[in-house]
Amino acid sequence: MIKVHHLNNSRSHRVLWLLEELGTPYEIVHYKRDAVTRLAPPELKKVHPLGKSPVISDGNLVVAESGAIIEYLTKTYGKGKFWPADGSPGWIEHSHWMHFAEGSAMLPFLLGLYVGMLGEAGAALRPRIESEITNHLAYMEGVLAKHDYLAGKEMTAADVQMSFVLEVADTSGRLKDFPRLAGLIKRLRERPAYKRAIEKGGPLELIRR
Repeated sequence: MIKVHHLNNSRSHRVLWLLEELGTPYEIVHYKRDAVTRLAPPELKKVHPLGKSPVISDGNLVVAESGAIIEYLTKTYGKGKFWPADGSPGWIEHSHWMHFAEGSAMLPFLLGLYVGMLGEAGAALRPRIESEITNHLAYMEGVLAKHDYLAGKEMTAADVQMSFVLEVADTSGRLKDFPRLAGLIKRLRERPAYKRAIEKGGPLELIRR
């Protein structure tokens, strides 16, 4: 059976959600962040050398990184669900969002988190960071003017991958000026599978920055 090595308040929530959507049996191995440092516990290094979450094990196979995990689960257990076939309508848009989530969108949010810890020492960097966040959100908002989901008319694995970006943006209050993005995360949260993932994995209580 698939084991999801699940860290509270982390990207691994979207892995639980995807498994619920696919109806694939799995087991959760829970890990807790350090209350002071917010870092993952050292026990995760026994699963994967990076010591980060999400990471899954499926028999002898260990897979790390959200995008790789989502692709593996969808292609192995999804039977074509949520993952457009290569060359089909929307497949390149889907690939774009799968990479955009961590390759572009999350970086300025992470920079904002760490620079915020510097107090006034990081003040000079904040305008550039905020402009990048706004630029990304405005781009995403514009795409949703064409269809209800990021890669087309139906939900795909790209929306699962991008959901953590939307959670972070919403928690920090940045979606108030982007009604389509706010509507998307609302629709995703209302999905029964999303709710089941929260029930089993715990709520997402992200840092507000």
